[in-house]
Amino acid sequence: MPFALNPITPLLSMFIDYSMMKVKNRAMRKMLFLILVMFASGLTVQSQVVSGTLLERGTLQNCIGYAMVHQPLVQESLLDEEIAERTIQGKLADWFPQLNLNFNVQHNPQIPVAIVGGVPINQGLANNSNIQFTATQTLFNKDVLLASTSASDVRTLAKQSTQSTKIDIVVNVSNAYYATLVTKQQIELLDEAILRLEQSSKDAYTKYHGGLVDKTDYMRAQIALNNANADRQQAGEFLKARIANLKEQMGYPGAASLELDYDRTQMERDAFFDTSRSVNYDNRIEFQLLQTKMHLQEDNLNYYKWSFIPSLSLYGGYTVNYQNSFIDPLYNQRYPYSFVGLQLSFPLFEGGKRIQQIKQAKLQLDRVDYDVLLLENSINTQYASALANYKSNLNNYKVLSDNLQLAQDVYRTIQLQYKAGTKSYLEFITAETDLRDAQVNQTNALYQLLVSKLDMQKTLGTISF
Repeated sequence: MPFALNPITPLLSMFIDYSMMKVKNRAMRKMLFLILVMFASGLTVQSQVVSGTLLERGTLQNCIGYAMVHQPLVQESLLDEEIAERTIQGKLADWFPQLNLNFNVQHNPQIPVAIVGGVPINQGLANNSNIQFTATQTLFNKDVLLASTSASDVRTLAKQSTQSTKIDIVVNVSNAYYATLVTKQQIELLDEAILRLEQSSKDAYTKYHGGLVDKTDYMRAQIALNNANADRQQAGEFLKARIANLKEQMGYPGAASLELDYDRTQMERDAFFDTSRSVNYDNRIEFQLLQTKMHLQEDNLNYYKWSFIPSLSLYGGYTVNYQNSFIDPLYNQRYPYSFVGLQLSFPLFEGGKRIQQIKQAKLQLDRVDYDVLLLENSINTQYASALANYKSNLNNYKVLSDNLQLAQDVYRTIQLQYKAGTKSYLEFITAETDLRDAQVNQTNALYQLLVSKLDMQKTLGTISF
């Protein structure tokens, strides 16, 4: 990128010139020049880095690729994955030894007294302190066991949620892209129509002044031209809203420019889809999510079953006690002791709570089976609807493409006949209107066909990113 493209470069150039005049020594001037040039180059590189976050070619794939990196929803999903991973690691940490260190200093204004054989005896001294180190190692516990068995499913669920978000973004960006593109193409068609109408208006005006036609031909030409200009203005405003929506779906800076780059011929080829493909439930992300949730529900059922197994852990500790009647020599004499043990914990009776929890978990697992059945039925309905829409839009696109070809032939024929004086201007302007309508209708039909193909891909679970 040349320096002239960097907005701060002209200021640096002025500063360099001023500095060169102030510094008389040639070596110092050369060194100062190199330093300033390096500084300017650094700013230029930084400017390139910033501008590099924008798209140079606004193809559909580039827009989708940009959204996969910059869309806030994707970033949130990736953060959710990281949060899930940190949660898993936090739960699994309970398998490791748990170490604790406690320090205590205590002064007893009144020393506890115990009665031994009817004689009161002081227990301890006025000042005491202790340092205690304890360790616990879990051998079995239903909570840590659940964390171990469900870790893989939790990770899978987080990744599938991100995948679901990305699929939605592909669909949203594609729809916004097509909507923007169809409006842009409508503007191009209107611009072509305006050029034709401007020429026909000039021709009608010339014929009117030449006495060949009456004033109504010129007035009709002006009316058609004014209507086309009004449609062009309206489409231009719509295009701004379409681009703003596309930028939102992409996570693209609102103030940055975004020029669409497309190949109309390639789009027409891409609109066709193999309608003989059948539904595979496993391809749908919703089905995959439901399967993962079913596995997590099975883990939950096992968790409640494990409540009938005792918890087992090892523990141990080392304590150093210090006691003295005075503060200063408190730590002169220590009285250590240590311990190790094995703890087995088992609740004998909880009022039937564990049994009810197991039954509840089983019912929840059975409910997921019905969720799967409902989803399969819904996918079948979605596929039938998407297939019907695609076939209908495909037929509509073919018919309107044929109509466009006919409208072009009719327009060329009537245009020649009008110039030869065998057709009226009303017939000519009607042919012009029919041509413009056929162009817009064929463009809209292509847009509808592309959208319906996208619905088919989403229904079949074949959307890639």
